[in-house]
Amino acid sequence: MESTPSTTQQEPGDDNTRPSEPSPERLLQLGMGFWASKALLSAVELRVFSRLATRPHTAAELADGIGLHPRSALDFLDALVALNLLQRDDGTYRNTPDADLFLDTAKPSYVGGLLEMANARLYPFWGSLTEALRTGQPQNEAKGGGNPFDAMYRDEHRLRGFLRAMSGVSLGTAKVIAQRFPWQNYKTFIDIGAAQGALPVQVALAHPHLRGGGFDLPVVGPVFDEYVKSQNLQERLHFHPGDFFKDPCPTADVLVMGHILHDWDLKQKLELLAKCFAALPPGGCLIVYDAIIDDDRKRNAFGLLMSLNMLIETPGGFDYTGAQCREWMQQVGFKQVRVEPLTGTDSMVIGTK
Repeated sequence: MESTPSTTQQEPGDDNTRPSEPSPERLLQLGMGFWASKALLSAVELRVFSRLATRPHTAAELADGIGLHPRSALDFLDALVALNLLQRDDGTYRNTPDADLFLDTAKPSYVGGLLEMANARLYPFWGSLTEALRTGQPQNEAKGGGNPFDAMYRDEHRLRGFLRAMSGVSLGTAKVIAQRFPWQNYKTFIDIGAAQGALPVQVALAHPHLRGGGFDLPVVGPVFDEYVKSQNLQERLHFHPGDFFKDPCPTADVLVMGHILHDWDLKQKLELLAKCFAALPPGGCLIVYDAIIDDDRKRNAFGLLMSLNMLIETPGGFDYTGAQCREWMQQVGFKQVRVEPLTGTDSMVIGTK
């Protein structure tokens, strides 16, 4: 067995082994982690994985196909190999299994929409994190007086990209919720802030007895309907247009709010939870899911970093612990509130009226 510079081996009864000296390796890896991130984001932007999904390519074929300058082509492609995103055999490159499944735009499992948004928007905005930490102010389009959501929702291309990104980040969680929640006890459901409709589609596919749909701004409707129709679910899933701060929520046995609550300040969070409570019948349930931070605030690094992303992106949004969400839901009237882990860093909080 080999030891690394950051570990020291000790056999039973060996009193001469000293603890390893502190190493800067982990700190440097964290500090320079944006190198690997940007390499992946650029590969998604250049459609490297989509091209390789059709067939393996040599470096020359791939460079010519995606427009790489010869100076950097081999370093870039071999860096993707070292990052375990590509495989190279006898000078021919192919996708690793996870890259092929999740980063090929032609596959329904594509999650690159979120990475496209990260590349185009979040990557430059996060360069101003220090300023955000000092000022408490967003560092996105709002910094210049604009509203990023207004701009995004006015541009159909950007809107579709954003909605597809939301599907990418929610799809795995949606599949788990479709399996773990006791849907057999209910007949109807609505996804609040449904975006493209990833969760309603997964729930409806898994439970043919259910009828439901999604609630979102009117401009989202055509995108939702197209996605639902592509899954042949248009008879059971319907779009409900509205603004959840201006309009009442649709009524259903189960309401779902995923990757929504963290966008807003505490007052707005409570307002949304109260609206959901009002829309549910007695015995109805609300499911809230996010990258919920562990109650000790020590383990879910992604959830804590997501909360910093809310600092970058919103005037008052923040992520939260399961204990906080339970308290808020109980405050507006929910009973039997519980937290259940889902997949990856996501968890769901379930409250019953």
